[in-house]
Amino acid sequence: MVRPLPAWASSLAGAVTLVGLWWVIGASAQASKGDAAGIPTPPQVLSSFAESGWSFYWNNFSITVREAAQGYLWGCGLALILAALVLVVPRLEGVVMQLAVVSYCIPVVAIGPLLLLILGVPAAGEPSQTAAALAAICVFFTTVVGTLLGLKSADRASLDLVAVYGGSRFTQLRKVRLISALPATLTALQVAVPAAFLGAILGEYLGKVESGVGPAMIIAQQSLNAPRLWALSLASGLVALTAYMLVGTLTRLSAPWAKGQTA
Repeated sequence: MVRPLPAWASSLAGAVTLVGLWWVIGASAQASKGDAAGIPTPPQVLSSFAESGWSFYWNNFSITVREAAQGYLWGCGLALILAALVLVVPRLEGVVMQLAVVSYCIPVVAIGPLLLLILGVPAAGEPSQTAAALAAICVFFTTVVGTLLGLKSADRASLDLVAVYGGSRFTQLRKVRLISALPATLTALQVAVPAAFLGAILGEYLGKVESGVGPAMIIAQQSLNAPRLWALSLASGLVALTAYMLVGTLTRLSAPWAKGQTA
């Protein structure tokens, strides 16, 4: 019987396959269209990393990460508060869900200029409040829905027991629902991490900032520097993936019962 490959071996094989396909497609495109192909090969992207240097990526990514972190805290914090409030005052659920759906459906390119007018242009080298606001909007829906699903998944018998002993809805929330909702809430917070980073980058495209991943991508695009543009995109994915994995580690440590583990 053939033994299945370990998870790490399958991941490594998939990554090698993707890089190989990328290399073949990039080389083929450049052979037919030259530099206008817009698809650099992996060595060209690595060379762009080396040419730009650590300081270039640090200066740009540090600002975008700050914007994403601010938006993440604002959006997720508000979502958690409103989700908890719905359990205490059930009549508010319709309003909160409508607000969440509107925040999810509204086009970023439509609300970005409005936020720029309201929040203003940031000073040179400072984070953009427009980018932070868009990051908050991008994480609000998933956090509200995930948290509400977790809060509503509490054991009915435990809730009835609290009610029999005279506990209020707030007591049920504090004693039963919060613990029950922890795995789903942390999962929603984990999913929100890449969304916050993406929202911050989109906000920089509209927020008239001088530094950040968004402006760096715009400059690379305007100068037709495809290797740097791809390098910035890959670095953005790596940063988002790292933050995603960190929150995932927090989820496993905080709620081991959700994975069938012992505390």
